Amino acid sequence: MKKSTWGLVDAFFDEYNLVDHHINSYNDFVNHRIQDIIDITESIVLEQGEYSVETGKLEIRKPFTKEADGSKSLIFPTEARLRNLTYSAHMYLDMRLIKKEEPAPDFEKVYIGELPLMLKSDICHLAGLNKKELKDKGEDPQDAGGYFIVNGSERAIVTMEEIAPNKVILERIGEIHDRRAKAIVTSIKSGFRARISLEYRKPRKTGVFLRISFPYVPGEIPLVILLRAMGLATDEEIITHISDDFNFQMIVADDIQVSEQALKIEAQEMEELSTEERREYLTKSAIKYIGNRVAKGMTEEYRIRRAEDVIDRYLLPHMGVESDKREDKATYLAEMTEMLLQVISEQREPHDKDHYTNKRLRVSGDLMEDLFRVAFTSLTRDMTYQLERSLARGKEPSVKQAVRSDVLTENIKHAIATGNWVGGRAGVSQLLDRTSYMGTLSHMRRVVSPLSRSQPHFEARDLHPTQFGKICPNETPEGPNCGLVKNLALMSKISEGSDPEEIENIIKKMGVLN
Repeated sequence: MKKSTWGLVDAFFDEYNLVDHHINSYNDFVNHRIQDIIDITESIVLEQGEYSVETGKLEIRKPFTKEADGSKSLIFPTEARLRNLTYSAHMYLDMRLIKKEEPAPDFEKVYIGELPLMLKSDICHLAGLNKKELKDKGEDPQDAGGYFIVNGSERAIVTMEEIAPNKVILERIGEIHDRRAKAIVTSIKSGFRARISLEYRKPRKTGVFLRISFPYVPGEIPLVILLRAMGLATDEEIITHISDDFNFQMIVADDIQVSEQALKIEAQEMEELSTEERREYLTKSAIKYIGNRVAKGMTEEYRIRRAEDVIDRYLLPHMGVESDKREDKATYLAEMTEMLLQVISEQREPHDKDHYTNKRLRVSGDLMEDLFRVAFTSLTRDMTYQLERSLARGKEPSVKQAVRSDVLTENIKHAIATGNWVGGRAGVSQLLDRTSYMGTLSHMRRVVSPLSRSQPHFEARDLHPTQFGKICPNETPEGPNCGLVKNLALMSKISEGSDPEEIENIIKKMGVLN
């Protein structure tokens, strides 16, 4: 038994590396996700559409350094450590400035900044070298890689644990007799996160039971109004979409009555309209209500446009950001509402947040994606400002001069160097532990929970049965971090996410879905 066990372990590590999860996810980030972020970022439009900037393919070149005399030479990790440099790759993006009513010029390669490089990733000079070649380059052949070198110091990005995205998580608030519950979805679309929260609580005096909140809409709004704005216009449609259960239908019917007062719908006015006109009137009233929330004090036309834009882009973005997805989103919210009402009436158990099915681990690639998205947005904003400035001065605008490459470089470098990430999280990247070889490997496989260290959180710190084989039951620090800082089990492997469209196509080909 002993012999075969270690044989199995050896076979596993002949195939996989201890830090594969970081390297694979970083490679995916570099090869696919950066281009996706650039493609979906809103294009720059100037002077009322007179000029626009179009972006194309991104090229990432292997690390080199510019010396004081202007000469360029390849740089290896050892040199970066010794000379306190950042081991990073140079990024070049195809861009062109298009002027209205003029033929589009050719793309030109513009240097947009540097990207800190993970050691042993695809673009690293060390990728694919054998032991002898690594020794010749001044590297330890046993070093696993998977970390960055910023200003000469080695920084590791620790894996972050979070509640599973794009999945409804149901939770009770308070005791059962309080009859309060919440359904939460963290919707993620190429790095952008939108948290949608639907809450059921007894109304104060004349309020509604079901209220929903999502990004860019201040406070909470009645669910019924949102469903109306998304195309479920009539009372009957809303009630039947949500549930067939009579008790649930009555709760929704109460909400509909109260929200009609909020929308100031006149019964007499409604009776004079045909069915189609009535639907249009109800939908428009609901959109106006949301518009008054998101763009108070603006013109009516702008309020309506802004409300529609917020619904399309920030409500469940993982389902799509096109306006024809509204009905699908309304159905999703209706399903979510029924699940919530089932929790209230004790027909369904709330989710266990500590169950590992309801969690996901975010590795280097995912965290770098968040960082790059924000950094690239600030680069496009800066470009817009530079181009507008040269237009105001009466100069001919040029893309090459408008790009200040240090905007992107400094944003990314600063985050990795300090560990202060976008979204206000601290300690995402840490100084690599070099106390011992085991210490280094342990640091690369660390998993950190976002919960605050100062509160008890007994359940979250407990060893959950579902962690078996995934998380090490012993390796966790003593003191306030106990159970919140964990480590991956020796032979656990993090699977990479895959493209949902690809899976959908395979299922369709198999004939499982019509």
